[in-house]
Amino acid sequence: QVQLVESGGGLVQAGGSLRLSCAASRSIFVINGMGWYRQAPGKQRELVAFINSGGTTNYADSVNGRFTISRDNAKNTVYLQMNSLKPEDTDVYYCALDGFPHPGATPRRYWGQGTQVTVSS
Repeated sequence: QVQLVESGGGLVQAGGSLRLSCAASRSIFVINGMGWYRQAPGKQRELVAFINSGGTTNYADSVNGRFTISRDNAKNTVYLQMNSLKPEDTDVYYCALDGFPHPGATPRRYWGQGTQVTVSS
């Protein structure tokens, strides 16, 4: 079973920075893409940033220019560098991985357990 292990969340003042990391617990046959979503209580989970196997990135308008997603294919790890953080960025951030766990498998999405990011004003 593939698990995604997240780290890097915490409390930061507005204008500060945090770096989130997410690593897959074991190798995966094919990774199509990895990314980050966030969710506030009572709201739907929303895309923050995603990077596909070719390196193409996609950002939510609200974070474009402030957040940068990157990945280390050798380590099956994705990072989210968050700069110029705002109180409205406060949420639980979830890592996502799309891929094929082994040859012949159907593609699936894996989710991390979530990490809290709190930005104080």
